[in-house]
Amino acid sequence: MFASEDLPIMIITLIVFIWLGAITFLLARIFQTFTRLTKGVKKEDLKTVLEEVVISLEKSGKEMGELKTQLEELKTDGLKHIQKVGLIRYNPFADTGGNQSFVLALLDGADNGFVITSLHSRETTRVFAKPVVAGKEADFEFSKEEALAVAEAKKRV
Repeated sequence: MFASEDLPIMIITLIVFIWLGAITFLLARIFQTFTRLTKGVKKEDLKTVLEEVVISLEKSGKEMGELKTQLEELKTDGLKHIQKVGLIRYNPFADTGGNQSFVLALLDGADNGFVITSLHSRETTRVFAKPVVAGKEADFEFSKEEALAVAEAKKRV
C-alpha cells in the first residue's frame, strides 16, 4: 500500500497539519479577543482602545476605594444604632392574671442601650428605664427579668 520511503514524508505531513491546526486555533482565539476588545469602536487602533480600558480600570479602582471607605464608615456608624432587641413578658405578682408586665432591652452594636420595664398590677402600671453599658448594668441593679432581656438581646446579631 505505502512504500517504506513514503513513511517519513507522511509523518512530516501529519506533523505539519497538526501544527497548522494549532496555529489556526490560536489565531482564531486572538481574532475573537481582538473583536471583543474593539466592539463598537470606529477607526481606532488597538493601542487607543487598550489605553481607554486602562483609564476605565483606574477610574473603577478609585471608585471602588471610595465605596470601601464609605462602607466602613457606614459599618462604624451602624454600630451606634439599635440593633439588638430582647423582650421578656412575665407575671411579677401572684394576684394578677397573665403576663402583662414586660422588659424590653434595646442595645446597639457595642451592647450599649437601655432596658424599659413595665410592671402591671390591678391598680397601676409603672414604667422604669435603666441604662445598659457594654451589656451590663450601669448605675442601677438589674432584676432577674431585666438581665434575661439583656441576655436575649445580646444573642441577636
